[in-house]
Amino acid sequence: MTKTQNPRILLVTPETTYLPEGMGNLANAMTAKAGGLADVSASLISALFNEGADVHVAMPDYRAMFENQMEPILRKQRHIIRSKVPHERVHLAEDRAFFYLHHVYSSYGWENMRISLAFHREVMNHIVPSVRPDLIHCNDWMTALVPAMSRQMEIPCLFTTHNIHTVKTTLAHIEDRGIDAAYFWDHLYFDYMAEEYETARETNPVDFLTSGVFAAHFVNTVSPTFLKEIVDGHHNFVFPSLRRELTNKWHAGCAVGILNSPDPSFNPATDRVLIRQYGPDDHLVGKIQNKRYIQKSLGLVQNDNAPLFFWPSRLDNSQKGCQLMAEILYNVIDAYWDEQLEIVFVANGAFKQVFRDIVDFHGIEQRVAVCDFDERLSRMAYAGSAFILMPSLFEPCGLPQMIAPIYGSLPVARDTGGIHDTITHLDLATETGNGFLFEHYDSNGLFWAIGEAMAFYGLPLSQRQSIIQRVMNHALQTFNHTVTARQYMDLYERMLERPLIN
Repeated sequence: MTKTQNPRILLVTPETTYLPEGMGNLANAMTAKAGGLADVSASLISALFNEGADVHVAMPDYRAMFENQMEPILRKQRHIIRSKVPHERVHLAEDRAFFYLHHVYSSYGWENMRISLAFHREVMNHIVPSVRPDLIHCNDWMTALVPAMSRQMEIPCLFTTHNIHTVKTTLAHIEDRGIDAAYFWDHLYFDYMAEEYETARETNPVDFLTSGVFAAHFVNTVSPTFLKEIVDGHHNFVFPSLRRELTNKWHAGCAVGILNSPDPSFNPATDRVLIRQYGPDDHLVGKIQNKRYIQKSLGLVQNDNAPLFFWPSRLDNSQKGCQLMAEILYNVIDAYWDEQLEIVFVANGAFKQVFRDIVDFHGIEQRVAVCDFDERLSRMAYAGSAFILMPSLFEPCGLPQMIAPIYGSLPVARDTGGIHDTITHLDLATETGNGFLFEHYDSNGLFWAIGEAMAFYGLPLSQRQSIIQRVMNHALQTFNHTVTARQYMDLYERMLERPLIN
């Protein structure tokens, strides 16, 4: 590779939502998604490709998922897209471990380990030697052994942690799956001090996620504030080994936070599921029409002036603050009974039945609707609501608090992690802010923030309309894949010490 060529980037990911057509035959049929990682991968790959960067992507050949989208196609085309010749930019790792999967991840831990090791083996043994990258970008535990090999090969490597899930297994097991771990074993992170390869091989487990952080030349989380919270020891659920290695990278100047961004389809001006599409200039009419649909279809009081709150996050027992909402749900409805405050939950999780029991006990079915998650209903709720509720205990990034302002719905949220990075408390005097934040994790704080939102809702309509218009315009300009991709591209150039595009 000559110095005049653009540096070659290999992005290794277990999931993506789409790929640009120009990257290879039928590349846009490669869709495998389990979460936000798929959207971030797709946006980054597309941005790099559209800018003219020499970008390649490695992902598992989820044959069963891909075939459903690619039929009918010629056998020759299938061969081309799965080939590993240098002119192709999409490199599919091939193994029966993921040929017949219908989901990115399995419900069984042992099967996920098998999938991960098969992916690692193909990336290390075939794809990296074929692509000959100048920089490798790995994502989450499914790719977390690659940075150790990259370190040994002296190829700059970025490792992105989208969550804190990890797995562990021994060197012996890794090698039994066809990976030459002896080549890079001393760049892995073990449960116990590993001084010699032979003594570590059989009984000293390798921590995948921590190994990725430990070995990578640079790491990033998907929220600057969440990274700092980990470094400062705010979250006890983060394993000490992971916290320690992230802290080491932070103090070495090799760790940053780069926020995810919502899928581009989250835009009320183009969202096809809405009863009426709208933008910042005509949001008032658009939101009322969508709210009318929500109220009628869910059996709520039908009133154009009723303030509608929307709960968009999963109803879990730990992260999302369901306990706080359960403690005050009836009190909120009672306190704002005359204003006809309404709340819609569109989410699954263990706390769903708790909320339903509260609603049934107090007979407030016309004020509170607890619904199973449905993508269409969720989008309608963003459009029809005035506010969303997000009282998270912690938030590694979060997307609802970014999606909501795009739809003109202001977040009522706890000031933590990715929420802190994206939402500031509304200040009428300075005409700044895009939501209502409370600091301490308790139900009183949430109740106070809801009160702040209701005080805003009581402002003259013209004043409210102007503020929502400002918030929507700001969100559309700020929370998008172009901004996110540019930050990753800047980081690549910093690591390579030269531009991506010559």
